[in-house]
Amino acid sequence: MHFLEVKNLRKSFIKSAATTGFAKWGQAKRKIEVLKDVNFEIKQGETLGLVGESGSGKSTISRLIMHLMDYEGEIVFEGVNLAELKKQEPAEFRKKRCDIQMIFQDPYASLNPTMTIYETIAEAVVARRGKEFAKQEGGESLKNRVKQLMSQVSLKEDWASRYPHEFSGGQRQRIAIARAIAAEPKLLIADEAVSALDVSVQAQVLNLLQELKEDLNLTLLFISHDLEVVRYVSDRVMVIDKGNIVEVADSKTLFESPQHDYTKKLLAARRSVTLA
Repeated sequence: MHFLEVKNLRKSFIKSAATTGFAKWGQAKRKIEVLKDVNFEIKQGETLGLVGESGSGKSTISRLIMHLMDYEGEIVFEGVNLAELKKQEPAEFRKKRCDIQMIFQDPYASLNPTMTIYETIAEAVVARRGKEFAKQEGGESLKNRVKQLMSQVSLKEDWASRYPHEFSGGQRQRIAIARAIAAEPKLLIADEAVSALDVSVQAQVLNLLQELKEDLNLTLLFISHDLEVVRYVSDRVMVIDKGNIVEVADSKTLFESPQHDYTKKLLAARRSVTLA
């Protein structure tokens, strides 16, 4: 049994041509296929990198695994078809959702600006451990857990009462990571999690993710358009082009001996930028 298995995953969007002002009779809407029979698996404990150009379908895959949109096909997590679980056992599905957490590209947009850092992290703790945990020892158990999580991502304890706008981009991403691991996930999805950060801060956040993966026994789906970053963190790499998975290989093999023309094109573009 695979840890996570994606089978024949398809996603389409209906685009209204009327929004452009040039719609003709019978052509008001058109179907755009974003993902076309995508199949892959993630092994427990590995980091699987997912690379492709903008618009290739990378982020759509992450959002479908998180069940943020409807889809066709199957997403099977630890032997459980998540779509079927959602229909048949909504409460159990919500519990299972805690096992899969996501770190988004823009930490400011993903954090509630009206909630303090303590409230943001505490909410995720309660989602996993329940409201009774929040009442234990007069709330001290929850406070100590939030303190521990902040320490794990190198956030100062006295920052707990601050709001997201009071932090830098790198600090906000650490807050987002703390919120994600507060739910005690098994699978962590990082969707362009460092692309909005300065290079020096990128390295710090990448190293943090690597440490947390080891310390918490996480499995990681790392999505990025940056090939160097993907090469640095990934055990295996999956390449997507226009909604199709075109190549999957271990990181060393893919970067040293790519097989698909699109993969070769991506690597050639990276090398030309480096030489320039």
